[in-house]
Amino acid sequence: MAFNIQTFKTRALTAIIFAAVMLLGLLWNHWSFFILFSVIHFGCWIEYQKLVALIDPSYKEITPFHKYGVMIAGWCLMLWFSSDAYSIFGMRLHEIGWWLGLIIAFILPITELLFTKNIQLKNIGHSVFGLIYISLSWGLMMDLRAEYFIAEPNISYIYPPDWHFKVVPCAIVASIWINDTMAYIVGSFIGRTPLSKISPKKTLEGTIGGIMLAMVVTGLIAWQFNFVVKEIIIIAAISSIFGTFGDLLESKLKRMAGVKDSGSLMPGHGGFLDRFDSMLIAVPFVWLYLVLSGI
Repeated sequence: MAFNIQTFKTRALTAIIFAAVMLLGLLWNHWSFFILFSVIHFGCWIEYQKLVALIDPSYKEITPFHKYGVMIAGWCLMLWFSSDAYSIFGMRLHEIGWWLGLIIAFILPITELLFTKNIQLKNIGHSVFGLIYISLSWGLMMDLRAEYFIAEPNISYIYPPDWHFKVVPCAIVASIWINDTMAYIVGSFIGRTPLSKISPKKTLEGTIGGIMLAMVVTGLIAWQFNFVVKEIIIIAAISSIFGTFGDLLESKLKRMAGVKDSGSLMPGHGGFLDRFDSMLIAVPFVWLYLVLSGI
């Protein structure tokens, strides 16, 4: 493929803007984190529903109550996973998510019965899968922002008081970004063996190289900032490995839908699902590891 300077400029500019927005949301404070992933949550849902409608045309017939109600129900799951630091007028978002979620869980079935002429269980199944695939992942990301502290003990820090709450989410994001970049570079130079028919451009060599380099780079960063190097390396490995599966899953959905990109959020880079497909699968497995390891 010939090098196109204009395409390169467009991709580079959008990548810089994307990175800046992500870093601002991740690092500013807990509210910027919540707003960032709320936007990502709804963006992923909109694109997911479009993909499903292309794969299964009957999904186009769902009512607006179903279409938007399931998105809000998923967002309530995010609220429910939020920490006590999130409160409005003395009421915690955790409580709001719980009660609003219960109301929606009660209203949605009634609206389906009243307004849907032909209820199809497969359409309900598509939406339930979306709740697990999208909403649960971002809910667990909210939990990771609140619960886990993996810095070296007995060391004085000059960082802001809540800096340690940002370590795990940032480690996941950094690992996936490094893995994607290094997998592309390694695959371009020495990649020979296709990884999967789902994504022919990915190679086994690039995938292995990306995972290993993500572990090395994040480990060095952890050592520099006095984080627990072992735990950061494990998080990097989990994020990179399961992030690759997330990438393949979204590629499969796009192939079934017959589209190249899930959306057009970023010129040259695709939509929300294109950008966050790896994290959607990586986050639950990082969360599961941290829970089981008792950190």
